[in-house]
Amino acid sequence: MRIATFNINGVNTRLPNLLAWLEEARPDVACLQELKATDAQFPEAAIRDAGYHAVWKGEHRWNGVAILSRVEPVVTRRGLPGDEADAQSRYIEAAVDGILVASLYLPNGNPRPGPKFDYKLAWFERLIAHAEGLLASGAPVVLAGDYNVVPTEADIYNSRSWKKDALLQPESRAAYARLLDHGWTDALRERFPHDPPPWTFWQYFRQAWERDAGLRIDHLLLSPSAAGRLSDAGVDRVVRGRERASDHAPTWIVLD
Repeated sequence: MRIATFNINGVNTRLPNLLAWLEEARPDVACLQELKATDAQFPEAAIRDAGYHAVWKGEHRWNGVAILSRVEPVVTRRGLPGDEADAQSRYIEAAVDGILVASLYLPNGNPRPGPKFDYKLAWFERLIAHAEGLLASGAPVVLAGDYNVVPTEADIYNSRSWKKDALLQPESRAAYARLLDHGWTDALRERFPHDPPPWTFWQYFRQAWERDAGLRIDHLLLSPSAAGRLSDAGVDRVVRGRERASDHAPTWIVLD
């Protein structure tokens, strides 16, 4: 089973890019983030014509997450538990062919310090708490998405101009490390244990793509029973170089 995560940065704006990638890569499951569309604006018909069922949670202008699957997904959650007042569309979870898959879009957190960074850390704590319950179930689980965290200095081309960014702050990295310490496997790091792992994100400005000035913020975390089935992982970086591309590239795993 090939499972991918892709911050599409506007599902309608970049629908041709998405459909082309789905046709080429043919993932069994694709988790999308940053839909930037309401529920009614989600392009269900076009995705169905491409051979995929879809479940989604939209939001006007910002955020939004979806799970596309070749077999019909069964939704288990349409939001991250822990704060009933949180109306942002950042988490959706579904059972797909025996595997529990979550598509998540962790808050960016900039500017720091401030309420947006506080929200990022609070959301992270809720994710850690929920993930602990998922681990306790013993089920194969994949937490896929844009975590907005560069885990280590090896996960960025050069951190000099990013020192004040929320993606690299010690608190952000510590929360991500705690999540892993509870028993989750970072699939891309597992696949590339010695070499710098492939980047998943390149900014639109300062010729970041042309200079390969990238970073790794899109992650697929695997529960122990899913990690035991990991056979490959990678990034479809060619997608980032196309016209009107998202600033992210699809990141994927293969589970036997």
